[in-house]
Amino acid sequence: MISSILFGLLFIGGFGFFTYNIYKIRANVLLGRDIDRKGNKFERWKTMTLVALGQKKMFSRPIPALLHLALYVAFVITQIELIEIIVDGLFNQHRYFYESLGSFYTFIISFIEVLSVLALIATVIFLSRRNLLKLPRLNMKELAGWPKKDANLILIMEIVLVTCIFTMNGADEAIRLLENKGSYGFSISSYVGPLFFGGIQSIETLHIIEHIGWWGHFFMVLMFLNYLPYSKHFHILLAFPNTYFSNLEKKGKLTNMESVTAEVKLMMDPTADPYATPAESSSEPQRFGAKDVTDLTWKNLLDAYTCTECGRCTSSCPANITGKLLSPRKIMMDTRDRLTEVGDNLRKHGKAFSDGKSLLGDYITEEEIWACTSCNACVQECPVNIDPLSIIVDLRRFLVMEESKMPTELTGMLTNIENNGAPWQFSPNDRLNWANED
Repeated sequence: MISSILFGLLFIGGFGFFTYNIYKIRANVLLGRDIDRKGNKFERWKTMTLVALGQKKMFSRPIPALLHLALYVAFVITQIELIEIIVDGLFNQHRYFYESLGSFYTFIISFIEVLSVLALIATVIFLSRRNLLKLPRLNMKELAGWPKKDANLILIMEIVLVTCIFTMNGADEAIRLLENKGSYGFSISSYVGPLFFGGIQSIETLHIIEHIGWWGHFFMVLMFLNYLPYSKHFHILLAFPNTYFSNLEKKGKLTNMESVTAEVKLMMDPTADPYATPAESSSEPQRFGAKDVTDLTWKNLLDAYTCTECGRCTSSCPANITGKLLSPRKIMMDTRDRLTEVGDNLRKHGKAFSDGKSLLGDYITEEEIWACTSCNACVQECPVNIDPLSIIVDLRRFLVMEESKMPTELTGMLTNIENNGAPWQFSPNDRLNWANED
């Protein structure tokens, strides 16, 4: 009875704290400007199924894709065993579904064990890639400190979780054999159990070992669940809504500001009254571009929380490859860090509070955003359809349209466009002079 009460309290507390963190992140995302991503539902469901569920874009690099697939499938399927742990914990049972499911139960647990072994192998390889092989994209300067520790910690937690699973199942197998009840027949534990625990002749000791594995499994699930909102691995959950709300337009198409578009249409319409009061004039004027996270769209902010810091965007960025300061991964990490800071300040000090900082300047420098070539390589490479370019473009818009800041090369080009209708320093009347040359 005490065990069930303790389990229930931990269960409610763990999932309650997770729900609270989800609420905070949702509130942070909704600080962004509105954007319509509701249309074309069939295409959106298709994109989510292929990209998030099917891992389609991961397979541009087959080896890490297969390793990630092993972890991904194991994570999803092992939640079936978690259902039984919850039932057993709340109602003080032991393998509640074994009697009713019989051989099918053995098959399910055996399948979970095989996936757990594959996940364990993938985890060890991922740790080696980061810490022994030191792959360049996994050891860039923006990952120094907490990001690198975060990546290693989640992998270590995975190893502990798998160890708990086999400790639980292996000790259970040893107990069955010692009591002459016959093996469960689990694919891995039926061999691992007798190998590691077969020499123990005390039923009480084996029960203690089994309970350590069982409670350890449950604790690791709660820890993992509540660690996710503070970790880059939150993409495990957010990949699905993030890919569903993907930008379905062609990648070369940039968005236009509605206020600017309306003004241009007004100028082009000979029947328009320039002195008429616009219907939206009573609302607060919209900033041109973005200076801080609240100027970005909610989808930009969702992108930031979904980023897994894999670095595929940065490793494919031509600016970064040629030694420029820009790293699309850092753009997303900076946006997430600033959004978390802004959200915490609002909850602590109220909506009127300002810390005097902004995304542009305090987190992301002008040099970074002007290094971007707008090639969309980062967007193409992202496994979960994150769009760093849209953030970069909005930060540029703010510099140009609000502060009239831009590189010297662009100043000359824009002046020529304004005066000559083209980026070249030639009068429109002289454009065809080349055709008259001998």
